[in-house]
Amino acid sequence: MTSRQFVTFDVANEFFGVPVEIVQEVLLNEKYTPMPLAPDGWGGLFNLRGEVIGTVDLQVRFGRPRRSMSGPIVNVVVLVGGEPVSLLVDRIGLVADLDDAAFELPPDTLTGPTRAMIVGSYKTEDRLLLVLDVDECVNTARAAI
Repeated sequence: MTSRQFVTFDVANEFFGVPVEIVQEVLLNEKYTPMPLAPDGWGGLFNLRGEVIGTVDLQVRFGRPRRSMSGPIVNVVVLVGGEPVSLLVDRIGLVADLDDAAFELPPDTLTGPTRAMIVGSYKTEDRLLLVLDVDECVNTARAAI
């Protein structure tokens, strides 16, 4: 039996996960610099130990209103094409170890902009975990077309 590990988190009361191997770190941050002329899904920039990190507001990517960028926000810093990008989330969860045999295609009931960003799902004990396609999440240019 093979399994995969996912870092889990909530965005707008939905349960998501990304493969643990692409997660650089999880942190709280309060100071963001706006990104003028950036596509809607970008939340801002912040400095992480001398490296400038762009943030993607998953609420906007999922068709919801933009979050307030004041106060501490949970950042899941993932590697996309070898570069760090932060996904802004509401709450971080645990690392889930899930059996590959339990993986399913995205549910047919999933519609709207979120559907293109989901590669599949797992039924956990109490919730449906939606697995994000991180490359698609950070592709905010496609959302603007």
